[in-house]
Amino acid sequence: MQFGSMLRKTRLRSGLSQEELAEKIFISRSAVSRLENDKLELKLADAIRWFQATQAPEALAALLCGIDITTVVQSLSTLIGGFMIWI
Repeated sequence: MQFGSMLRKTRLRSGLSQEELAEKIFISRSAVSRLENDKLELKLADAIRWFQATQAPEALAALLCGIDITTVVQSLSTLIGGFMIWI
């Protein structure tokens, strides 16, 4: 399974550079890049530290449950948008 896109989005949303995140989670900047580009397999310990550092517990929960967070967000946006039309 590929998680690079989700990892990059959570890092960017938290306003961290690859270097800043690498320092926070005790891996190299090149490892951050390789993870974001699906060139390195994501370990659970790294995922936990990543999502703690980026304050994205919902992304970790989705990852652990095998849910594509992008699909969930799009579905919720559609649902909320449809709900707003009815109000």
